[in-house]
Amino acid sequence: MIMWLAIFAAVILMSVGGAVYLVTRFHRFSFIEHTAERHKALSWVLSAVPLLLIGLFAFINVWTVMIILIHLFVFWVGADIIASFVRRVTKRERRRNTEGAAAIAVTAVYLGIGWFLAHHVFITHYDLTTRKSLPDNGLRIVLIADPHLGITLDGGEFSYHMERISELDPDAVVLAGDFVDDESIREDMVKSCEALGRLADQCGVYFIFGNHDKGYYEGYRDFDTAQLREELERNDIVILEDETAVIDGVCCIAGRQDKSEEERGGSRASVDEVLSGADSSLYTILLDHQPNSYDEEAGSGADLVLSGHTHGGHIFPAGQIGLLMGANDRIYGTENRNGTDFLVTSGISGWAIPFKTGTFSEIVVIDITEGE
Repeated sequence: MIMWLAIFAAVILMSVGGAVYLVTRFHRFSFIEHTAERHKALSWVLSAVPLLLIGLFAFINVWTVMIILIHLFVFWVGADIIASFVRRVTKRERRRNTEGAAAIAVTAVYLGIGWFLAHHVFITHYDLTTRKSLPDNGLRIVLIADPHLGITLDGGEFSYHMERISELDPDAVVLAGDFVDDESIREDMVKSCEALGRLADQCGVYFIFGNHDKGYYEGYRDFDTAQLREELERNDIVILEDETAVIDGVCCIAGRQDKSEEERGGSRASVDEVLSGADSSLYTILLDHQPNSYDEEAGSGADLVLSGHTHGGHIFPAGQIGLLMGANDRIYGTENRNGTDFLVTSGISGWAIPFKTGTFSEIVVIDITEGE
């Protein structure tokens, strides 16, 4: 928690410092410089207007404003450095604020792409093999994580993507945590649970809680954890809390309580305890929202460990920084440790920020077949 508070404090300070820097840079545009010759105070007011326009993104949330400010600040600093170097080499004085125009254009394109990558949900395929017995056509597992209902997906949009999943003809669908957020509303939650329920009529749907599902601010949203649980169960969603379930006698799915349970003063079972009731002859999938227990899970008896939480990095280079700080063992993709496959999805949405510059939104399709 201290680490995250430090990160949030750094983001806030960088946003404030960046805003001051940007005002001085907007002041360099020629029409504002000409205004300053007669109305100095007015010129600084005009320099602040672009920041006020960026502030309108607060209608989404304050984090969106900060992300835009930070990116514009970083790109503008880079443009200023390049422009300064070019002027020294060419021995020319600055006549136009070309670097400023370039920084604005690059920021708009970069975050525009980030908006698309956050809101467009791709389908990513993985092929895995096992020596354990499976049906002749293998197993198809569809993984989703981190809808964080409300930021890029409302109930209707989530339902649309569940229809896409239905067309993939999965043997099971797993939701690896952070279904909802503190900002989610009951209407979206109920509609999304009903969409999962329609999938449950077709195949098993298995759910684990993430660090946001139970809310960090009790009473903040218009439903509580008990009501979320009730809607999930009403729609035949199997909630796994340090428990296992068997799919058609050929696959075991185990769901682990999230690490945040310990941070809330509670507890969660060890991997060995979660898997103690699993039939070792069955292909075993362990759902663990946060990918930061790889040493414990490698060689544990789980054939495949599925996680979300990282959003694939979400905003570059946040994921890489988290990896260096030891917050997670992996931010995206697959690896094998001691015979256990690990897979981290970038999520079908993300937390708070409607851009993805380090990754993209996805639905994951995992085809598992017998093989070496």
